[in-house]
Amino acid sequence: MQDTLYFNSKAKTKHTFDAIVVGSGVSGGWAAKELTEKGLNVLMIERGPKYEHVKDYKTVSNDPWDSKYGTETTQQQKEDYPVIHRGWAANQVVMDAWTNEKDSPYTEIKPFTWWRSYRMGGRSLLWGRQSYRLSEMDFEANAKEGVGIDWPIRYADIAPWYDHVEKFVGISGSKEGLSQLPDGQFQPPFPLNIVEKEIAKKIKGHYNSNRHLFVGRVANITQDLPGRGKCQYRARCWEGCPYGGYFSTQSSTLPAAMATGKLTIVTDAIVKEVIYDKESKKAKGVEVLDTVDNMTYEFYSNVVFLCASTLNSTWILMNSATDVYADGLGSSSGELGHNVMDHHYNLGASGTIEGFDDYYTYGRRPTGFYIPRFANIGSDKRDYLRGFGYQGAASRQGWQRDVAELAIGTDLKEFLTEPGNWTIGATGFGEVLPHHDNKIMLDKRYYDASGNVVTDATKGKQKTDKWGLPILAADAELRENELKMRKDIVNDLKEMWEAAGVKDVKTRDTGHALGHGIHEMGTARMGRDPKTSVLNAYNQVWDAPNVFVTDGSGMVSSGCQNPSLTYMALTARAANYAVEQLKKQNL
Repeated sequence: MQDTLYFNSKAKTKHTFDAIVVGSGVSGGWAAKELTEKGLNVLMIERGPKYEHVKDYKTVSNDPWDSKYGTETTQQQKEDYPVIHRGWAANQVVMDAWTNEKDSPYTEIKPFTWWRSYRMGGRSLLWGRQSYRLSEMDFEANAKEGVGIDWPIRYADIAPWYDHVEKFVGISGSKEGLSQLPDGQFQPPFPLNIVEKEIAKKIKGHYNSNRHLFVGRVANITQDLPGRGKCQYRARCWEGCPYGGYFSTQSSTLPAAMATGKLTIVTDAIVKEVIYDKESKKAKGVEVLDTVDNMTYEFYSNVVFLCASTLNSTWILMNSATDVYADGLGSSSGELGHNVMDHHYNLGASGTIEGFDDYYTYGRRPTGFYIPRFANIGSDKRDYLRGFGYQGAASRQGWQRDVAELAIGTDLKEFLTEPGNWTIGATGFGEVLPHHDNKIMLDKRYYDASGNVVTDATKGKQKTDKWGLPILAADAELRENELKMRKDIVNDLKEMWEAAGVKDVKTRDTGHALGHGIHEMGTARMGRDPKTSVLNAYNQVWDAPNVFVTDGSGMVSSGCQNPSLTYMALTARAANYAVEQLKKQNL
């Protein structure tokens, strides 16, 4: 195995590779693994610092009381990470994982919550690990309903790559035989608890087997894989798992790529642009900014894979080949930056369950249950398009529950040692339709000293990041279809709980700004026609066929399923195609 090259080391002599992979998260790790295992010498570029498996999981063996502030964040962290503090992720043990928003700002023309992690492994260390396939229904929906453009692939095109990815990642789950949620290559599932089993049975019976509740399919392994030990039920995944119990770049794809001896890693390096050759109409490599010494460097390759996460990959394209394409490489269709999607959530229902006081749960299962889409399937017709799924769990309240009694002393202590009521709750995840006017762009406006937009460039300046690079502006929002759907997400769940005997059901809907689902998609969509899409059926940029974009940027529709598994499958498929084309000297 060759030594790893780090960008901020003195070893900066090698500049030419077979392939360059930009980004080290879910997609970047898969690109590096597939390309190196097929014999290519690969350079992986990560804009953040190195972060090593096990060694850098600093808190993973700590007890809760070892943290000076517990889970609470400091006032300084609140100032540096205002977006992260909008949601549940502002937790002291993982604050170093999130991107400092002062250093890397963006503009919200409309509210947009952008969760970022700039370090080796990216969000593969932080993700929720829920892993579901898109179905034939999802790939056909746009064409059938006249929404956006048609996917250039169908389920049959990607199914073998789902198989390929699932076997390596290790997805635990149960086979359910549902057309809207295809089964996969699963390890044995985690168990539902006794209350969830009972609720699942009642829902299935009440709705004549048209609605289902089963354990969530998750990238936590229940059987050992090479180099990885099965899940230990610690439920501390986002701190990093020293056992390799869940899939991340560090535990899985990176070791596989490094084992080939063909991977070089560059960290602390921002890819500023793809270097475009006008004569060949192909990319020659990338230009990179060293975030430590602020020097720029060029690296060259036959193929470039952009896997920097949806908005960042599009940002790179927008900054590339601007002397040929005014709005950047891939913009000839007019669709670059458009059709931003997410999954809308922050709504659901919960209640209490009677009759199970003799039962308790043990351990910290790394997944809950899943209720797959049923809206607009078969005879179920709604006044909006597409549908939604739910994720949730049933559990017994512990000592942290609200204390209703006014007991003190011994009575209070005895009360707190007894488990509380069984409760059940779930959150809905709804599909967001592609809409051309939901978009991101480079923020080229001028701002005065007070932060107000001015039209006279002499009276203001453009916003840039810490390194003087342009920043993105987001202009996207939920539209009528999603807003109609949100009403049904809440009402249908309340109805299901009550039909299953859940008591005192309470609903919630706290609203949703796009991005908050952490499933940003679109902005460089795949398609069949270069006039209406940025990428072709193999994730190649129409304007530069040796540039592949395989993160969420290429998604043509969002489905309501968690999308990371699809990114992995598309990446593996594109890498295989790229190597085939290189061998044929087509790239």
